[in-house]
Amino acid sequence: QVQLVESGGGLVQAGGSLRLSCAASGRTFSIYRMAWFRQAPGKEREFVAAITWSTGNTAYADSMKGRFTISRDNAQNTMYLQMNSLKPEDTALYYCAAEATWTNRYDYWGQGTQVTVSS
Repeated sequence: QVQLVESGGGLVQAGGSLRLSCAASGRTFSIYRMAWFRQAPGKEREFVAAITWSTGNTAYADSMKGRFTISRDNAQNTMYLQMNSLKPEDTALYYCAAEATWTNRYDYWGQGTQVTVSS
């Protein structure tokens, strides 16, 4: 079992920056990939970015490229999402997710952290 806890969300003005954190605990050795998703009211859950734990390889949704940066600290089992040049459209509940080795799906989810960007 893996537990995920997000933090760092808040209220920020357009053009500002925010750094989200996701701390993993439990059977963290089983994690293959971690990712950020977000969901705005009335919208479907949207992929933001992902990072493969062992290699550090990253992937981003097109709309996030150049503004968001995903990273991880292996020693602390923590993933980060640095968000710059924030837009009101970025307002959403941001979720942390983890994919266990061999499952090819996101097995674990955090409760989410709210990001609100004012115009």
